[in-house]
Amino acid sequence: MKNSEAILVTPKHFEIQECPVPEPKDNEILLKVEYVGMCGSDIHGFEFGPFIPPKDPNQKIGLGHEVAGEVAAVGSKVTKFKVGDKVLIEPGVPDDTCGYCRTGRYNICPNVDFMATQPNYKGALTQYMTHPEEWTYHIPEGMTTMEGALVEPAAVGMHAAILGEASLGKSIVILGAGTIGLMVLQACLSLGATDITVVDVIEKRLELAKKLGAKRVINGKEQDTVEVLRSEELYGDHGVELVFEAGGSVFLAQQAVQLVARGGKIMMVGTQSKPVPIDFLKINREVTIQTSFRYCNNFPQTIEAIATGKFNVKDMVTDIYDYKDVQKAFEDAIDPVRKTEMIKGVVKVSG
Repeated sequence: MKNSEAILVTPKHFEIQECPVPEPKDNEILLKVEYVGMCGSDIHGFEFGPFIPPKDPNQKIGLGHEVAGEVAAVGSKVTKFKVGDKVLIEPGVPDDTCGYCRTGRYNICPNVDFMATQPNYKGALTQYMTHPEEWTYHIPEGMTTMEGALVEPAAVGMHAAILGEASLGKSIVILGAGTIGLMVLQACLSLGATDITVVDVIEKRLELAKKLGAKRVINGKEQDTVEVLRSEELYGDHGVELVFEAGGSVFLAQQAVQLVARGGKIMMVGTQSKPVPIDFLKINREVTIQTSFRYCNNFPQTIEAIATGKFNVKDMVTDIYDYKDVQKAFEDAIDPVRKTEMIKGVVKVSG
């Protein structure tokens, strides 16, 4: 077997470099990678370099953490998997010793080894990689490997929807219809919610939101979102019970404050890279603002939702690139025109 990996040698420049096939440890599987999803954090890392630069200037930088493939070998103590199994992985491996892990909140473990980030910057854009058995999952019958790779971003949406207590009868608005916003939409639907409005400024995304089950969509470029949702025909003075900010935008975060109902909840799912001024006088009627970080114990439920057709990740994929074209894939993702056409990009490594 031969192996290679796509390494970010400088911002905006990948090189596919030969590397050894890793040997799985006793409790690890060797994964032959088939599909890798292009996450927004990967795209940001490609354009600007890692969020947290490595201390060692010679450190190799890999990208990609949404990954699925086939088991190529197993360690001596692995019992759940055998060669040939189709699997997906949960990319964050916590230390299992800190207080957060011990109380079941491993997603906020300060020492988690998360793929494509510090300390190891190990990316999934490679032909072969190892991963612990504990954080590996079978892909069910009838579910494709590409869908398996998209369980990771779907789990982000599921975790946020559960934290937000999305349910039947609750009014919901999702601000931002990129990958994560659309995953939140489907997660809310899978939990029984039906009154869901999705807001974005790109018509292609709004069309997909409608197809995936949104009750209504609003183009924020063409309409005043607050005015529409606060109209007497919709929610009036009451406001919306559950608001998801899924765009990582200061403007959307401030809109959320204007939309939320008394006693309602704002879920901050998008990454806010800048300080957000909040008019707390508008929400001093027991409104909850909660952040959501990755996922925690959400993979089994998310896998079942996709496998049973409650969650449609396949139709979100707009662009599929061969592994050899990984440079073009990420160039497209940051191109001013192409990135508005791309909802979800995927790199096909093998299979």
